[in-house]
Amino acid sequence: MYTWRLLVTSPARGTWNMAVDEAILEHIGHGESFPTLRLYGWEPACLSLGHAQPFADVDTARLKEHGWDVVRRATGGRAILHTDELTYSVIGSAAEPVLAGGVLESYNRLAQALSLAVKNLGLLVAMKELMNAGNMTSTNPICFEVPSTYEITVAGKKLIGSAQARKKEGVLQHGSLPLTGDLTRICQALVFENESARQKASKRLLARATTVESALGRAVNWESAAQAFIHAFEMQLGLCFERGELSESESRRAEELVREKYSHPSWTERV
Repeated sequence: MYTWRLLVTSPARGTWNMAVDEAILEHIGHGESFPTLRLYGWEPACLSLGHAQPFADVDTARLKEHGWDVVRRATGGRAILHTDELTYSVIGSAAEPVLAGGVLESYNRLAQALSLAVKNLGLLVAMKELMNAGNMTSTNPICFEVPSTYEITVAGKKLIGSAQARKKEGVLQHGSLPLTGDLTRICQALVFENESARQKASKRLLARATTVESALGRAVNWESAAQAFIHAFEMQLGLCFERGELSESESRRAEELVREKYSHPSWTERV
């Protein structure tokens, strides 16, 4: 059994959520924090862009009209509208057995745990090995429309969107499990050539992705989904979780990162 810290944090703004994950990664890199599974939500709803995704994809007028935030992730992939979901982050040293072996090996290992988590919610899931699905070269702005390696699906529809970054401090993987709601809302936050193109994108998205409620035929609350994740990570990966909180140092660093990076146009609009 490997001892990891478990953080279950209250819904927060996108800038704070991204800053907290980076602050934890930095502290792990300095040997000051344990490897961490963090489970959290977003308030208000927030559009997150992949590390290298063009900011020109964002329809800023519509975003403001809906009262939604926007943030750029440290991880790759494409846009996700975070609302009505469970978000997880896995943060640790590249020397951790769970995260060792490079992107594909560690991504596969984590995908096995994610697959077990949604099975524990009662879903019949499959994991497809799409080894040649190049997320970073896709021009599609929406994460849940883009095939990914070791994709977790229900009835052929994508259920979890994840992305990983490997840095000198360690490994950070983010992922999103939509619990309920209208997945096509993201199309209101992105730029399209015209309204017909927006409607076509909405139809494609519903054909390619799903939520837990749609797939299961009943609602699953956030707490139940979180418990399913915790148990699956323990069983599949051999982890022993100790419930914890952010350290004072991590909180201070997160506040700095919000001010200096994640709420600043030089980061959000840099691409």
